[in-house]
Amino acid sequence: MEVYSNDNEQVDALRRFFANNGKALVVGVVLGVGALVGWRYWGSHQDGNAKVTSAAYQQVTTALDASKPDTLAAASKFASENNNTYGALASLDLAKKFVDKNELDKAAAQLQTGLKATQDANLQAVLNLRLARIQLQQKKTDDALKTLDSVKGDGWVAIIADIRGEALLSKGDMQGARDAWSKGIASDASPALKEMMQMKMNNLG
Repeated sequence: MEVYSNDNEQVDALRRFFANNGKALVVGVVLGVGALVGWRYWGSHQDGNAKVTSAAYQQVTTALDASKPDTLAAASKFASENNNTYGALASLDLAKKFVDKNELDKAAAQLQTGLKATQDANLQAVLNLRLARIQLQQKKTDDALKTLDSVKGDGWVAIIADIRGEALLSKGDMQGARDAWSKGIASDASPALKEMMQMKMNNLG
């Protein structure tokens, strides 16, 4: 670092610095201010988009009626066009309507669409658990077990164990089903879920 003997030398040094670097400093300040303004605009733009998307989601899902094909088509269009949490939630709502109509292939496809739309681990877990249940109804037991393997997190242990037990029982693996339900009962499950799994174990004899 340079040491100056008096104020004049310091002032002269500052003048030389600005003479040599003034243009670069101005450009830097302009770019910095531009970036700040741009960032604030982007944040505001994102907030605005989120509000619009949220309102559109509320509109299509509130109107959802399994007996009205146009509402199903509107929700499906919304889900396919929104590669985000709202799109995934719409897929989840739509899948339920397809299950009510016993259109399991469409329900499963919708859940797959939802899984591609979100990076939220909890929402992905819900989508996968619903998908596994549907795959069981479709008699696609191995697919259901594979889907369950993709669900992570301690909070889902009991529900995974319950569905896994059903899947293994459908394959004729009574001991595997018993082991799965035992694991679920030993987990931090709700009393109601523990009781249900205990009943299923008791029914095995």
